[in-house]
Amino acid sequence: MSGWTRRVEEALGTAVASFAPLAGGCVGEVYRARLSDGRDIVVKVDGRAEPRLDIEGRMLSFLAETGTIPVPEVLHASPRLLAMTLLPGGSRFSPAAEAHAAELLAALHAIRGAAHGLPWDTLIGGLPQPNAPCASWVDFYRDRRLLPMADRALEEGALPRGMHRRLAAFCGRLDGWLEEPEHPSLLHGDVWTTNVLAVGGRVTGFLDPAVYFGHPEVELAFITLFHTFGEAFFGAYGALRPVRPGFFELRRDIYTLYPLLVHVRLFGASYLSGVDNTLRRHGF
Repeated sequence: MSGWTRRVEEALGTAVASFAPLAGGCVGEVYRARLSDGRDIVVKVDGRAEPRLDIEGRMLSFLAETGTIPVPEVLHASPRLLAMTLLPGGSRFSPAAEAHAAELLAALHAIRGAAHGLPWDTLIGGLPQPNAPCASWVDFYRDRRLLPMADRALEEGALPRGMHRRLAAFCGRLDGWLEEPEHPSLLHGDVWTTNVLAVGGRVTGFLDPAVYFGHPEVELAFITLFHTFGEAFFGAYGALRPVRPGFFELRRDIYTLYPLLVHVRLFGASYLSGVDNTLRRHGF
């Protein structure tokens, strides 16, 4: 770690007393560093051929500027090195913490965008996430989310060709099931258990975002797919931003297709059954 230690010291202008590995993160290696002034920080490093940690830093700073949800402060962001403040907390959520998470995400979703997407591309789990703005949510979800992720999965050999054909046909029918939102909402984009920290009844931080403006239902579907939060969250969220009928019965499964395709690429064939089941339920 001596080379990375020197890079952190050069970037922050402070000596590093120690490094200790931390779990988590799909991109690079994650460490807890103690600086000579006594501060503990989180350091991510990426030695791959095409590092992208600067994008993660940009996403965190973008969320911080909204003032709506707690995120780490970015101390330094470059493609190979990301340094940020260490937030307290763990990933076990009391009902009060779930309700607090609902308040925070409802406030985030109240931030309006001019279109679905962003002027710049982001990442999800280290995978490129295209965000070219689109006026129609249905078009955006089809052309910037499902089809690009499925195409890359097919090219990499992670998605069978027959399933890709079924998914492409299914995408041609999305406007029969999905609704346009009242407005494009700012989304964290990757709210699963280890990307949220809490202490007692309060959420202390949201980590590893995959930000863009889109339909809040895709965020809610992600939360249900990985059981990040339960009834306390949805009760509190629904009181602030009512969820339209048909989400839990129909649209949720359609929106979980995107994170399932992400996981097919990242973690393999065990996630194909989820894609297959949703396609079958809709006649494909």
